[in-house]
Amino acid sequence: MLRNSPNAYGLVSRLFHWWLALVIIGLFALGVWMVTLGYYDSWYQKAPHWHVGIGIVFSLLLLLRVIWHRISPKPKALGAPRDQLLAKLGHTTMYLLLWIIVVAGYFITTADGSAVAVFDWFEIPALIKQKGLEQTAGLVHQYLAYALMAFVVIHTLAALKHHFKDKDQTMTRMWRGGVKSNR
Repeated sequence: MLRNSPNAYGLVSRLFHWWLALVIIGLFALGVWMVTLGYYDSWYQKAPHWHVGIGIVFSLLLLLRVIWHRISPKPKALGAPRDQLLAKLGHTTMYLLLWIIVVAGYFITTADGSAVAVFDWFEIPALIKQKGLEQTAGLVHQYLAYALMAFVVIHTLAALKHHFKDKDQTMTRMWRGGVKSNR
């Protein structure tokens, strides 16, 4: 089943979830590592190139995911009403953080008026040129990336709580799509 149903996540939603989760964690790890590189390190120029390129591709996938969720609405939420509200607030916060991180990353790269080169495939032009913007955008990008990782941990713990304590199908639906059968 490609599309979501009222009780299950479809293949497309599950692939978006796991691909984006891997990319988010990978970009965070790459970002933390690349700021430790010295000027003469062979990866000093390569790591930001990969981080920016993957970040732009990520933002395009994130946009496609948002569009997909409009086309194929999520299954009915499980759990107590309080858990459902917390899940909705958590997901909204994660999406907001992701978009702000992407925009801040764009401004880090384009503050000097240069276009963003995406793996030499295409360029995204700079919208504004402002001296010092890269510093402010860099701090926003960095601090919100750490905040996002905190939300990723909370999200993971909540999924584990649903699975092991509440014994509902929240996590199973994201792994396999459907509800576990009793056969």
